[in-house]
Amino acid sequence: MTFRHLFIGGVLATAVLLPLALHVNAGATPRRIGVLMTTTPVAAAHIVAAFAEGLRSLGYVEGENIAVEYRWAEGRPERFAPLAADLVERKVDVIVASSQGPALAAKRATATIPIVMVNTSDPVEVGLVASLARPGGNVTGLSQQLTPEIRAKQLQLLQDALPKVARVAVFHSAATTVALREYEAAGQALGLRVQFVGVPGANDLGEVFARLGRGRIDALLVPGDTLLFTERRRVAALALEHRLPGIYSLREFTEAGGLMSYSARLGEQFRRAAIYVDKILRGGRPATLPVEAPSEYELVINLKTAKALGLAIPQSLLLRADQIIE
Repeated sequence: MTFRHLFIGGVLATAVLLPLALHVNAGATPRRIGVLMTTTPVAAAHIVAAFAEGLRSLGYVEGENIAVEYRWAEGRPERFAPLAADLVERKVDVIVASSQGPALAAKRATATIPIVMVNTSDPVEVGLVASLARPGGNVTGLSQQLTPEIRAKQLQLLQDALPKVARVAVFHSAATTVALREYEAAGQALGLRVQFVGVPGANDLGEVFARLGRGRIDALLVPGDTLLFTERRRVAALALEHRLPGIYSLREFTEAGGLMSYSARLGEQFRRAAIYVDKILRGGRPATLPVEAPSEYELVINLKTAKALGLAIPQSLLLRADQIIE
């Protein structure tokens, strides 16, 4: 085989292997992606990395064929609306909304720019989409699908870890979007008394935990709330300080020092959000792109925290864990 044949073969192979997105956008004006985040750049660094990795795997390169504009609410839900309006004014090609609150703000801000929602709790119930199979508007993406069964499972796992648990405090703030009443119903079915505990703001966390420490609460359940997620390291530290074991709705809390979590992987959801962005930039319509629900939930246990709390996690539960942090 001649050098000329080798060269031509190599060029053709490279052309086949390069993602189509690069060829589609080569030499064109970069497509603009607006990302509306609920937290801070520090709190969401791993999420941004997962999203960027997903885009790169599809052939999108920042500064070449895409431009990504991030907007950070920094745990303040009142910022969702103006930040969404800003992205609309800048005429981005697609908006990625990092949870239910930003997705609702984005939908109120535009009926024409496609929106990819991520980590939403009840997209049909709150009116983001008409149905999961056929969204019907300008919103599609990924639902966390925190069904009553998943919420009951979280409480059941907490009960499995702490057989003597009787009273569970369920945290919530103004940013909480999950249906809290379903935790109450699940608790009653398990013989647990559920008490809802409001957290007005980040500065109130110390007092909230101090009050719980003085009460008759045996454990915590912390949903994937914007404020609490942003403050997850402090939440985990205060829970340990006040000797309150808990289960959390996102693994990031357990990685920050919480006892255990049962959830879908948030990073994986953002990685898959890039697939929706790609489909939309290629001409796909959100109205006909089905909403994706997590296929797997994982149990993560922080054994280091268990030991610090003086807890002996049953071996049967440890064997069921997808990951143990030691």
